[in-house]
Amino acid sequence: MGSADPNPLLSSQKSSDSGLQAVLHPLVLLTISDYITRHTLRAQQGPVVGALIGQQNGREVTIEHAFECATIAEDGNIILDPTWFAQRLEQMKTIHKSPQLDLVGWYTVLPKSGPTASILPIHNWILSEHNESSLLLAFHPEEAVQQAAGSKLPLTIYESNYEVDEPKAEQGEDKEMRDGDPPLKLKFRELPYSVETGEAEMISMDFVARGAGNATVVEPRQQKKPEADLKGKQPAKAAESQDKDGKSEEHILTSEDEELIAALTAKANAVKMLQSRVNLLTTYLERLPPSYLSPNNATNLSEAQQTTPSHTILRSIQALVNRLSLLVPSNTNAYEEEMISEANDVHLMELLNEVLQSVTEARDVGKKHGIVESTKAHYKRMLENSGTLGLSFGPSNPGDLAI
Repeated sequence: MGSADPNPLLSSQKSSDSGLQAVLHPLVLLTISDYITRHTLRAQQGPVVGALIGQQNGREVTIEHAFECATIAEDGNIILDPTWFAQRLEQMKTIHKSPQLDLVGWYTVLPKSGPTASILPIHNWILSEHNESSLLLAFHPEEAVQQAAGSKLPLTIYESNYEVDEPKAEQGEDKEMRDGDPPLKLKFRELPYSVETGEAEMISMDFVARGAGNATVVEPRQQKKPEADLKGKQPAKAAESQDKDGKSEEHILTSEDEELIAALTAKANAVKMLQSRVNLLTTYLERLPPSYLSPNNATNLSEAQQTTPSHTILRSIQALVNRLSLLVPSNTNAYEEEMISEANDVHLMELLNEVLQSVTEARDVGKKHGIVESTKAHYKRMLENSGTLGLSFGPSNPGDLAI
């Protein structure tokens, strides 16, 4: 069975031949995903096209920010609006002056198979007008919907290079350039990339993660009128709102409760991930061959159950263990005294709060007592005055209170 035809726009060279390295920032991913979401929900026409700005330091290209671009149709091809793009790019350069950022590439939505001929007009225009070494970030929506744990990001970064189409038998061979050779053609070569996050981006990502916890739309429940209301009678009591099982209806959480739940969920997920990583390291160390373990920790495992030792991983684990001592304070006694002092301060504040509450309650009791005593004195004066005038005031029955 023959294999599928390769993409003619992809280079036959390896991605590591050029030595170029891309550094991707997470704000770019947020911008692209937000643009694709709005473009899809609004059913907008035209392709998803945006620009990437960053820095180029030697053979390292950083992709730090992105913005969407306006496109126009010309001669059956989709190209960028030159006037709009120049103004927007100048605005982005003015905003990001420290450090100075410039155009390093553009992004669009492409299949996993690679670039297509429809992107060549835009890419050639960017190469000729702005950056002759422009990168192409291809976002793959078919991979974004796959929620597999530990999977790679649904994107591919390409660099462009002009090469000569060679037959498969002659690929990789050095040939002498002669007149009349076929012209160079634009090819795309996949680049390795890494994700880097700055302090400002970490704050933004944390804000987005916290907001995602309460981003769901809460629709109010339809309140059905009880049958008693339809007949003109009084509404049913609150106790009748319970179902047959005796459970009350679910209450809608407030925004503060949702934010608290989102924060606690994020912390719980972090603790679970840390625990899973620790368990993975423990299992890896327990399955090492007996020669790597001490006699007390040796296990009776067969060779098939033992893991292959990796000195790189073992050195990383040893470095991690050595760094754990940095988390323990050098002066344990002083640390414990400080913790006890802070705990005492907290308990003292709680005691002061209870004392203030007791004083407030005692003040309320004093006010009530004063009202009762003043009422008694006023009634006593009324009795004295009634005796002088010969009038009769007092309780009609012996059991009535004279207050």
